[in-house]
Amino acid sequence: MSMVKEFREFAMRGNVVDMAVGIVIGAAFGKIVTSFVNDVLMPPIGIALGGVDFSDLVVTLKEASGEVTAVTLNYGSFIQTVIDFIIIAFAIFMVVKAMNSLKKKEEEKPAAPPAPPADVVLLTEIRDLLKKD
Repeated sequence: MSMVKEFREFAMRGNVVDMAVGIVIGAAFGKIVTSFVNDVLMPPIGIALGGVDFSDLVVTLKEASGEVTAVTLNYGSFIQTVIDFIIIAFAIFMVVKAMNSLKKKEEEKPAAPPAPPADVVLLTEIRDLLKKD
């Protein structure tokens, strides 16, 4: 089997395609959440904390000298990234929780009783015939 044919069979499996779609949607969702945190959520929080812009929160480890830039610890960006993560994790949790509840409801549906074996059906027919007579 050629490598191209083998790769095509691998790539066209349902779960590989589903995974690729999930990754693309997840990346787009991550961008939306990042924009939400940076542009909508953090500005009011910054104002509530006295006009703080979280992206400007840094600790300078080494001052700039000449053409060498300063070495900084950007903990404000880290705080924004943590908030991004919490929002994404919560959204994924809610989706998984919804899927699990749907799956649980599906499992709780009573299954149709199994058909009786052929000998029981035959005996039931004989009983019914005897009752007629």
